[in-house]
Formats: sequence, structure tokens, C-alpha cells
Amino acid sequence: MLEIQRVQQNKSDAIAGLKKRGISNAEELLDRVITLDQKRKDTQTKLDSILSESKTLAKDIGRLMKEGKKDEANAIKEKTSVLKEESKKLAEDQKNIENELIKALYDIPNVPHDSVPAGTNEEDNEEVRSWGTIPELHENNKPHWDLIKDYDIIDFDLGVKITGAGFPVYKGKGSRLLRAMVNFFLDEAAEAGYIEVQPPLVINEASGIGTGQLPDKEGQMYHITEDDLYLIPTAEVPITNMYRDVIVKPADLPIKNVGYTPCFRREAGSWGAHVRGLNRLHQFDKVEIVQITKPEDSYSTLEKMCEHVEGLLKKLELPYRVLRLCGGDLGFTSALTYDMEVYSAAQKRWLEVSSVSNFETYQANRLKLRYKNENNKTQLLHTLNGSALALPRILAAVIENNQDEKGIKIPDVLQKYTGFDRI
Repeated sequence: MLEIQRVQQNKSDAIAGLKKRGISNAEELLDRVITLDQKRKDTQTKLDSILSESKTLAKDIGRLMKEGKKDEANAIKEKTSVLKEESKKLAEDQKNIENELIKALYDIPNVPHDSVPAGTNEEDNEEVRSWGTIPELHENNKPHWDLIKDYDIIDFDLGVKITGAGFPVYKGKGSRLLRAMVNFFLDEAAEAGYIEVQPPLVINEASGIGTGQLPDKEGQMYHITEDDLYLIPTAEVPITNMYRDVIVKPADLPIKNVGYTPCFRREAGSWGAHVRGLNRLHQFDKVEIVQITKPEDSYSTLEKMCEHVEGLLKKLELPYRVLRLCGGDLGFTSALTYDMEVYSAAQKRWLEVSSVSNFETYQANRLKLRYKNENNKTQLLHTLNGSALALPRILAAVIENNQDEKGIKIPDVLQKYTGFDRI
């Protein structure tokens, strides 16, 4: 969530940034936060004054009782009883105001970075750069949802039988190819200095709030009602929450973690070719990179994380482009996001395979994730994460772009992991 001090000191900048997201009532939202914060401070001042007076009167009562002035002491006791009720009421008011303030902050998304373009949807995203040559396929080329049937490597019907739509079953060389990509991505992350972790696949409510999935996206997550737990939508959530309520030692920065997990999302989008087959699933595998840095280092870190993801795509020989998301397409908690899209020659369209984001202090403020700076002052850190990579669309692009009349050629970089060079 936004830092109140930042809202107060840079209100006009915050309003301009939020308007990039299409939030027309940004000033009203921020004014409400500022008003509630002042109300909280005023209530706290009154409460502190009453508690201080009560403490002084308690000393007076003790002194008067020792002096034998019982009647005077009793008179003061009556006053302390009134003050006690007042302090109780103020404490309740204070709690209610703080809850109202937190809720108001939860309703406001992150302020976009200055470089984020204004816009309402993906059509307004900016292409930053591109790489690679779009392959020319043979005349009878097919999209992946037909190829997987021809070579019996992924079975959607079997997934429907076992669970439902959006839960494919990978088989034979399809399963081995998926595992090969996971191992390749993890090895590349380790070489880049990321420490691998294997986090839980379910989270509690506090973890969902910490990284911003709650209360904003509860409808997109699978909820285990009886235990009040959620299946993770991405490894970002449990990995980042490892550092909730932590004061990090400066010597330990930057923190670099990578994790491979299945991911679960209830939303499956609309029908059509753009969400057909592996293009959108309820369950999918992903390798996620997470970094926690000092504020002054986060944007150079963001560029390095993008370079890492682009390096994977180059090694897979997949043509790609990098997009800077506009305000209207930006995630709720992100200050700046780059999307990586690979080109599917069979579908003749771009497929998003990674988002790399800087959340600045937005998540850290919820998480109470801090460090002590060179002045020994406690300061919020910046959090970043990125898909490195999400598997389904990468797998789709790999098999579509590498198909020929005889089958599917496995990219050279994956062959030592698969143990075969063709399907």
C-alpha cells in the first residue's frame, strides 16, 4: 500500500500517476487518506493527553492517601474514573479510524513510475525492443492444440475427466519437455546468483494481503474455505512473504530468490483462439525470480531482471518483444512492469510469457519489510519479481515454431535435459 508520508508530500504527483491508470477520482481517494490520517493523529494526541493526566492523578492519589487526606483522594478517584471511560472510548475510536485508514489505502493501487505511459488497455502499451526472426513454417503447420494430439504429449480431455477444463495432463515426451524447461530455467537462475527455494503451495490471508492479492484479487484464487487458506497464484506470494515483518541486514542485500511451483488461478478468461489450449489454464507451472533491494538500486535491478528473462528467450531461439505496460494495463501493486511476448508462428500472434515488475515500497509497506540505512534509520525496501519463465505458452511456442513435416525439433539448449532431440 502507499506510504501516507509520500501521499502527503507528493500529492499532485500521486494524483497525476493514478490518473494514468484511468482513476478519475484520484484526488478524492487521496484526500480521504490524508483526512483519516489527521483524524488518527488528533485522536492519538487526545488519548495520550488523557493517559498522561490519569498517570499524574494516580500519583496525586497515592500522595494524598499517605498524607491522610482520604476525601481529597476519593474526589480525584472519581475524576480518574471519568478519564478512564474517555480513554477507553478514544482507544476504540482510534482502532476504528486505523482500520478505516488501512481499508482506504488497500483500495488505492500503486502510483505508476514516471516512465509508464498513460493508456486504458494493452493497445496503449509501448514496445521497448524486439529480438529474433519469425520462423517460416511448412505449408501444413498446425497450432499446438493440434500438434499435442498428433504426438500424444498433452491430453486436455483426460484433464477434464480428472478435474475439469484448464487442467491438462502432460504425457511422455511432453512431460519430459516440461520438466526439461523447468530444470533449464532453474539452472540459469542459479548461475545468475538466485538462491532456490521450494515454498508452500498454499498461503494464509496475511500472506495474500502482504503481496497485494488480497483484498484485491480474492475472486481469482482458489480458496480452501474450511482452513481459510488459498492456493498460490504465483510463487511470488510465498517467496516474498518469507520476509514479512523482517528487518533485513544491509549486508544481506540484495536478496535474490528463485522458486519453481505450480500456480493456480480461478479466472480462465473468455472463449476463443487466444485462450485455447495452453494459452490460458487454471493450473500451470512457472519459475519465478524475486529480488529485494535498497530503493536506490531497484530500477537498475529491474533492467537486469529483464536481461535475464530475455537471455532465456534468446537461448530458446524464440523471437520476442518487450513491452512497457501503460497505466490502464498495469497490475494493481506494480509501479512499472515490462511484459515479454514471444511470437507464435503457427498462431500468428504474440504470446505473453513473462511479466517483470518493480513494486517499489508498495508491497514492503504491507509486509513491514525494512532495513536500517547508513544513518541507522529504519527504511522500507523495494520488492521486484518476474516470470523466468511461465511454462505453458513457452512450451506452445517451442513446439509450434520448431515443427516440420517430420515432427518437432527440440531447441539445442534443452536437449541435454530432455535426452532426445525430436518429438
